[in-house]
Amino acid sequence: MARTRDTQQSLFFGRDESWLSFNRRVLEEAQDESNPLLERVKFLAITASNLDEFVEIRVASMLQRIEDGYSETAPDGTTLQQTLAAINEDMHEFVAEQGHCWNEQLQPALRKAGIRVLSWDEMDETARKAATEFYQREADPLLTPITIDPRHPFPRVLNKALCLALLLRSKRSKSSTAPVLGVITVPRALPRLVPLPSNGGTHDFVFLHDLIERNAGSMYRGYEILARTAFRVTRNSNLYFQEEESRNLLETVRAELHNRRKGDAVRLEIDQNAEPEIIERLRINFELDESQVFLTDHPVNLSRLMNLYSATPRPDLKDQPFVARELRLNRKSEDLFDELRHRDILLHHPYDSYDGVVGFIQAAAKDPNVVSIKQTLYRTSADSPIFQALTEAAQTKEVTVVVELTARFDEASNIRWAREMEDAGVQVFHGIVGLKTHCKLALLVRRDPDGVVRSYGHLGTGNYNPVTSRFYTDISLLTSDPDITARMHSVFNYLTAHSESDDYSPLMMAPLTLAQGMISLIHRETEHALAGRPARIIAKMNSLLEPSVINALYDASKAGVQIDVIVRGICSLRPGVKGLSENIRITSIVGRFLEHSRIFFFLNGGEEEVYCGSADWMPRNLFERCEVVFPVRDAQIRHRLRYEILSAYLADTVKARRLQPSGDYPHLRDLIPGLAPFSAQDFFIRVAESKATAADIPPAEGPVEAVPLAPPRKAAAKRAKNAAAD
Repeated sequence: MARTRDTQQSLFFGRDESWLSFNRRVLEEAQDESNPLLERVKFLAITASNLDEFVEIRVASMLQRIEDGYSETAPDGTTLQQTLAAINEDMHEFVAEQGHCWNEQLQPALRKAGIRVLSWDEMDETARKAATEFYQREADPLLTPITIDPRHPFPRVLNKALCLALLLRSKRSKSSTAPVLGVITVPRALPRLVPLPSNGGTHDFVFLHDLIERNAGSMYRGYEILARTAFRVTRNSNLYFQEEESRNLLETVRAELHNRRKGDAVRLEIDQNAEPEIIERLRINFELDESQVFLTDHPVNLSRLMNLYSATPRPDLKDQPFVARELRLNRKSEDLFDELRHRDILLHHPYDSYDGVVGFIQAAAKDPNVVSIKQTLYRTSADSPIFQALTEAAQTKEVTVVVELTARFDEASNIRWAREMEDAGVQVFHGIVGLKTHCKLALLVRRDPDGVVRSYGHLGTGNYNPVTSRFYTDISLLTSDPDITARMHSVFNYLTAHSESDDYSPLMMAPLTLAQGMISLIHRETEHALAGRPARIIAKMNSLLEPSVINALYDASKAGVQIDVIVRGICSLRPGVKGLSENIRITSIVGRFLEHSRIFFFLNGGEEEVYCGSADWMPRNLFERCEVVFPVRDAQIRHRLRYEILSAYLADTVKARRLQPSGDYPHLRDLIPGLAPFSAQDFFIRVAESKATAADIPPAEGPVEAVPLAPPRKAAAKRAKNAAAD
């Protein structure tokens, strides 16, 4: 049994270990002095938000499964209990690193730049007066102080709500009664950082909870405040319901959203200088183990530092803005549909404006020749022009929308969209029971001026969200290819009627054909290599976790296939193992934009193929969601994807990190000293501004085996030692 486990550990990294490693790479961006200062603050805030989601979903799920008696092991051979213990240790270390970043790096640099987060003692009289007026005008009317006693039980603290805990003693019976606990919830409706006036040219702020804490005495008259501190509780945010037993999925999700706010506590964050009695009372109340209590030496809710980024008008301390390239039509008619009858259009967001996609939907809504529109919606923006276009189109056309109600943390807004669209006459469906609808498809049917009825489609890798499209990298394909659009019709039939087709090609669709289709493409490269034909795989995605795909990649590597996988986040594949994966490179790029596009290149003996789509190589994408991966058939677009976009990522020496067999992710520039700096994301901006072309991409560093291995970091060495000891 031990031998089997050792073998498994040599093949796979643990999912959660890999995710924590990803968040550490985001933290390194906050620590990187070459990034603009306020961008570093933003990266730190993102690490806190990421960790919140990890705790309330992944950690909460593991705790629930342990409580329910599950005893399964992960692909790396570890049990749930072992995984949870290692995760807790890593998270405590990570929180300490976050604190060091804020206290020792960012705060001093911000003050030097004239951006100050002040305590009460640091404020001058003008600032104190303004802060007091803000408190009295904006905060005090929203506050509800609570004292915990037999008549007033502990309040239901909302998930991730910032609170103040106070240790109180009655002034009337000061000597005969034990201290009681007071709790104040900091209003979410107010900014966490309150701007202050300044006469010295600085941008000054005070934390809202500091301001409330300062004035807590006025809410607890008759009590002596012995101690006070900020705290925050994270709760289990998984939705638990059986879709098969739900008569109305929309109402079930709505009800469970209300229950989510009451989920079991899984983490307590509290100031490390808090009175021990307060910490212990909170821990007992929330029924937490000591390992679930996180003592911080920094603001309890670091994710709110995003307010500092947005509220500080210092463009010199932020990334330089750029203007995305607008969609330009080649034909004189300026008719998008006429253009699509002659060529496919590829958009690379955010460098190519998302207005091209919005314009496609809006043109369909307004065009009297368009008779029907079908679209999937997973996430969209609060004031979405796509939503508006679809509701307007429903007045004159057949409009069908498949809304994913269980898109995590967007359930409430999606319920609202679904109801409003139904009221407007849109046919709204919620996809297949038990499967999330994650594919990004829009399909319209049009009677063209020549009398022919044609279909036009948009297929993408990202959500129909004009807001996130400005900082997510994604791919959009606009096409009238009859083979592709016909299969899109089949996909929509599956989503609305569970009607399965015998053939979805040239598309690959999860959960029916995608996993086997991708594995077959990998096996084909293996066969090419064994036969002495050209073989190469380049795959870009968010996460790589599916064991069957990883094993296929291992087989391809052993056959001599050169493989590059560009994975932003989770990666369970262990590269660089002799006799197994020495022909595989894993690169992670964390930079200004969130890498979200999925692109898959196969050399295929010289007959190159490129696919894009909504799916990562993860079990949930391949087997538990409705996903679509589509071929790029236009030769020019295929060339652009391979020799401009993928080549630029492979040539990156600024933001690229290379996964080591130890699990570390050193910068490529540290592995190969002397490399000229080249940033793929900066290059794409220059391309959008017509200042660069593919000819400006430097060659990548060479074959996989030419890259030296870095010695493991202390943390990775410790994990390996612990794994061996277990």
